[in-house]
Amino acid sequence: MNYKTTVEVILRSTILDVQGKAVENAIHSLGEKEISNVRVGKKITFNVAAENNSNAEIIVKSICDKLLANPIMEDFTFKIEQITNGLEN
Repeated sequence: MNYKTTVEVILRSTILDVQGKAVENAIHSLGEKEISNVRVGKKITFNVAAENNSNAEIIVKSICDKLLANPIMEDFTFKIEQITNGLEN
């Protein structure tokens, strides 16, 4: 089976997000003062072939732990959706 995967990686809340702070300051300079705690991350999408959803999750978690996220500074979440009939949902 094939699965479409979306991984989101973001700095841990205890780490200063300099890029997020710059975006927040830019938003404030536009007059939107109600915006706060802006965090900037990265989104990675890919397909994975696996026997089932559980195996796909194991593969994706391993890739995130080993390559996509720095475990000291970043957290990650991911979503897996089965691709049916060769078409992405």
